[in-house]
Amino acid sequence: MLIEAKDIAIALGGRPILHRIDLTLRAGQIVGLIGANGAGKTTLLRVLANLLPHAGTVLFNSVSAGTIGRKALARRIAFLSQGGAVHWQMRAEALVALGRLPHRRPFSDMGAADHAAIDRAMAATDTTRFRDRTLDSLSGGERMRVLLARALAVEAEMLFADEPLAGLDPRHQLEAMALLRQAALAGTGIVVVLHDLTLTGRFCDRIVLLHDGRILADGAPDQVLADAHLGLAFGIAVTRGTRDGESFVLPWQPLDQGNSAR
Repeated sequence: MLIEAKDIAIALGGRPILHRIDLTLRAGQIVGLIGANGAGKTTLLRVLANLLPHAGTVLFNSVSAGTIGRKALARRIAFLSQGGAVHWQMRAEALVALGRLPHRRPFSDMGAADHAAIDRAMAATDTTRFRDRTLDSLSGGERMRVLLARALAVEAEMLFADEPLAGLDPRHQLEAMALLRQAALAGTGIVVVLHDLTLTGRFCDRIVLLHDGRILADGAPDQVLADAHLGLAFGIAVTRGTRDGESFVLPWQPLDQGNSAR
């Protein structure tokens, strides 16, 4: 799938959030969406997923969302929202099964393909052992993994994930990013909002850095995670290193402390 966003602008509560955003997304890549709090990351993600009204245009394979139709688009785009809040109690497997709704007729039972997709998604997210547990018995991090499994169960062409690492311990953060990497290699387009610059630089093919509702930088990780960009967007100095042939960046201190990064 090719998604083309042009001249996107949006204001919420009378306050401008996004200003004339142009962005093209293709399947088979992990695109990290980063920026300081309030930069417009979640709003942009929701616009790209056709979840918010906006000025400008978003085309999906050169076709508008209205032409494609809501249900058809729901089969092609999966969305994992921020926070992992679930306002009703159900078994984890039942929640993951909701990801198959766009593929089913109203009131129809699940077929073999649906069950297989649910099994694959739960195995990939290490949530199979939670299958029969209710959501209120899971920790925040465990619920987030179940919600990620629901998004994966859609088996969509594009997956939009808003802070999917929130609440996960370091091991599961690494495993979640590796899982998104696998999905991208298999052809799924991934757009993920992240705050961890180290994981963003390691796992993303491309990074889009937002600052004050505009794109400050868009490109390969080593280009976007430059000192000047991070200083302007976050007001931080960083330290850099390499491990196993991979470079990494670590936030080190606020720039207003007056010392440069080491």
